[in-house]
Amino acid sequence: MKKLIAVAAIAAFMLPLCAAPAASEMVTVDDVADDLSVEEDNGLEVKVDAPRKNVALWPAFIAVWDFPETPDLIGLRITIPYSTKQENVTGVDFGFWGRSEYFEGVQLNVLRSDVRDSCAGIQAGCYNSVARGDLLGIQAGLWNESMSQRGIQFGAVNVAGDMEGVQIGLINRSETMYGFQLGAINIIRDAEFQFMPILNVGF
Repeated sequence: MKKLIAVAAIAAFMLPLCAAPAASEMVTVDDVADDLSVEEDNGLEVKVDAPRKNVALWPAFIAVWDFPETPDLIGLRITIPYSTKQENVTGVDFGFWGRSEYFEGVQLNVLRSDVRDSCAGIQAGCYNSVARGDLLGIQAGLWNESMSQRGIQFGAVNVAGDMEGVQIGLINRSETMYGFQLGAINIIRDAEFQFMPILNVGF
C-alpha cells in the first residue's frame, strides 16, 4: 500500500512537467507579431494593420443621438437632441440638430442642418448650412448659407458664395450669381448693380 501511494505521488508530480510544451512549441513574441501583421522597415518603424471601422448598411440601420460612431451611415438618423459623430450620411436626418462632413438625402432638423463639406439634396429647418463645400439642391429655413450652390434658397436670410439658381427671401446675398434674387434686399457683389430692391439678376 505504501508503495502504491509513493507511485501515485511521483505520477502526480511528473504529470505537469510532461504536459508543459516543448521549447520549440512555445509561442514567441515574433509569432505574435506575425499574427498581428507587424512589418518592420529597416528595423526602425513598425506598422500595424488596424481594422477598418464598421460600416452600416441599408435598410436595417438607425442612428440615434451620437450612437454609433461610424464613418458611413446609410439609412435613418434620429438627431435627438443632436447627431455629430457620423461622417458620411446618405438617407434621412430627422430631429433637432444634425451635423456631418458629407450628406446626400433629406435633412429635416428643427434647429440646424449642418454639412461641413458637400451636400446633395434638401435641407429644411431654422438654420441650414454647407460651410466649406458645394450644395446641389434646396435650402428652406429662416437662415440659409452655402459656400457654393446650384439650386434654390428660400428663407428670411439667404447667403451664398457662388450661386447658380434662385434666392427668395427678405435678404439675399451672394458673391457671384447666375440667376436671380427676389426679396426686399438683394445683393450680388460682382454684379454691375450690386444692390437692388425687389429683384436683382446675375448672369
